[in-house]
Amino acid sequence: MASLSSISDIASEVQNIALREIDNLDQQLQHHFQSKFLVQPALTRLLVSFQANKTRPIYRWYKYKEAFSASLVEFLFQRYGFNQGKILDPFAGSGTALFAASDLGLNADGIELLPIGQQIIETRKALDTGFTFNDLVRLKTWLSSQIWKQADKEFCLPEFRITKGAYSTENKRAIEQYLGACYQESERVREALLFALLCVLESISYTRKDGQYLRWDYRSGRGQGKKPFNKGEILNFDYAITKKIQE
Repeated sequence: MASLSSISDIASEVQNIALREIDNLDQQLQHHFQSKFLVQPALTRLLVSFQANKTRPIYRWYKYKEAFSASLVEFLFQRYGFNQGKILDPFAGSGTALFAASDLGLNADGIELLPIGQQIIETRKALDTGFTFNDLVRLKTWLSSQIWKQADKEFCLPEFRITKGAYSTENKRAIEQYLGACYQESERVREALLFALLCVLESISYTRKDGQYLRWDYRSGRGQGKKPFNKGEILNFDYAITKKIQE
């Protein structure tokens, strides 16, 4: 009977063989299509990735790491002379291409299956076209009075097993107070406030999403690997939500 260590060695070797084969296939593909490649120096990491959105009002509201930048969409439209017609984005994400195209005067349609993407798009549409002066005044009142602290109703925060314990006791209670107060507001104001909450959840939690993985800060009390993960500053709810609503 093979020992556990030998089984582990075999599995590791199989994995290494598979990775070498993938690398070999990648090199073959690159060689085959080499004549088709065109290097565009202007397409820097900053321009292409979500990093460029950090300085853009509205686009920076929600940290959608998988997104590309509005600047990239604008660059491509300008580079190839697109100034009329309609675009279709079948994987709309947070709606970057849709809103950038619309801002340039083009019609834009998009398809997005993920609820968070749909929420970002719908909230921005509402803020762009449906928000009234009174709605804005109400948001300012939330800032000046921190209305969630006065809430006499709390909304029980739903949790999945994988995210249970993601917040400190103080932040969790503040979220539940905030939710309770949100549901006393008009639909438009409520949607804006709920979206602001979605935008700050990671910054006030013990977790951080890295690719397909959810990493847990050592302060969460959850089991750690060989090297404990420290995500840095974990924001206080009141501070985080106030800054986001101000945005």
